[in-house]
Amino acid sequence: MNDSASHSRQTAETKLKELKRRLLEISDLNAAGSVLSWDQATYMPDGGAAARGRQGAVLRRLAHERLIDPELGRLLDELRPYAESLPADSDDARLIRVAHRDFDKAVKLPAEFVARANEHGAASYDAWTRARPANDFAAMRPFLEKTIEISREYANYYAPYEHIADPMVDDADEGMTTALIRNLFDALRAELVPMVRAIADQPPADDSCLRVSFAETEQLSFSRDVVGRLGYDFNRGRLDKTLHPFCTKFAADDVRITTRVRDNDLGDAMFSTIHEAGHALYELGVSADLEGTPLGSGTSSGVHESQSRLWENVVARSLPFWAHFYPELQRTFPDQFTSVPLDTFYRAINKVERSLIRTDADEVTYNLHVMLRFELELNLLEGKLRVQDLPEAWRAGMQSALGVTPPDDRDGCLQDVHWYSGWIGGSFQSYTIGNILSAQFYAAAVKAHPDIPREVGNGSFGTLHAWLRENIYRHGRKFPPNELIARATGTPMSMEPYLGYLRTKYGALYRLPAQAS
Repeated sequence: MNDSASHSRQTAETKLKELKRRLLEISDLNAAGSVLSWDQATYMPDGGAAARGRQGAVLRRLAHERLIDPELGRLLDELRPYAESLPADSDDARLIRVAHRDFDKAVKLPAEFVARANEHGAASYDAWTRARPANDFAAMRPFLEKTIEISREYANYYAPYEHIADPMVDDADEGMTTALIRNLFDALRAELVPMVRAIADQPPADDSCLRVSFAETEQLSFSRDVVGRLGYDFNRGRLDKTLHPFCTKFAADDVRITTRVRDNDLGDAMFSTIHEAGHALYELGVSADLEGTPLGSGTSSGVHESQSRLWENVVARSLPFWAHFYPELQRTFPDQFTSVPLDTFYRAINKVERSLIRTDADEVTYNLHVMLRFELELNLLEGKLRVQDLPEAWRAGMQSALGVTPPDDRDGCLQDVHWYSGWIGGSFQSYTIGNILSAQFYAAAVKAHPDIPREVGNGSFGTLHAWLRENIYRHGRKFPPNELIARATGTPMSMEPYLGYLRTKYGALYRLPAQAS
């Protein structure tokens, strides 16, 4: 390397170091905002809501101002040739690409708008925590109307677009569009509806063993033990209660999960905790070299959701899993389960029924809940549906999609926090993408390591965890979702592993005829 080239490289490396310093500051500001949001959803007294909204808005504004700093843009432009000189898969080349993408999107948003949107989201969430238990949709109507205005305003900063929801969809799942998701949903619905109909025509599985009284302390203790065995490190995280469970990351060694507990529903806390631990395992598995940069988190909402659904459903609702853990559950709750056979319990936790609540829905009907919400939010954004008409549209949609009608708004259009704490649009498709990918990733892991199902039956998850960490977790946002999926599984995203998984599992549970299964 001649002196000129050496100097040029040293100059680029100095600029890269400055870029990383700036990105770390932005990451720290966002993490501080996440701490405030976590506190609001867990321990904050009700009286703190107004100030918390203001505080969160300040932090988000400060982070946004640093992200759109023209000097940051100049650094990224100057580093582009350097990135092109590096191996395409190098961390630094990918960091510059992703940081440029984030800058190009963020620079279109005024800092004032970011602060205003975040403050509104905090106020709306606070109101929702009271309105849902009170079945008071009228209280949320002005909040939701303002959320739609803010969401449209956000989308219009990215015009032109094919559909007003496309900017929000792309934020959550890079590379996806409203049109692509509608096509995906149409194909999936055609497969799921006959399966649901065939199962619903049979006598329902008996899940009464899950609906008796379970002490909260024992529920939380058992759930903590299970997710610890799955690989969640309590030295780098913690478990707390909240209204709507979530996972949040403050740093590489501080990834927290939350759950909720009902004394008459064992599955709620147990599977919610495993679900959120799946998210946390992803974040805890990101390479430490990527911390403090835009690469230091999961690549998309859909891929993230695939990890929570993989651990919650593909693993933790499987028969081998409970062949190992059921004796421990019986020892924890002897009065409730001593006389309940494993097969009865297994059928109970995999009961399929047309139900009202998305987060309680089984694997077969769950995506129908998602599709309804996706279409409703598109109609709200397009102006085809007024907020005042949402409760009735929700009831009609539930009856059409699932054959059940909610008796009130609490278990109807107020049930999901998403519309009452952030944007309208781009919130729900990731759940179905995650379901599809959960089976695709698991199938790829088992193909590489055929002993994984047997190991799960022995309570050993190291091989599966290691495959996921090597092929998904450690990369963070280094690869766009479509590239990551192809690298990990050898093919683009495909519904076939997921449909095969559902047909095999529920075909056996419900003895479905071949054409329905």
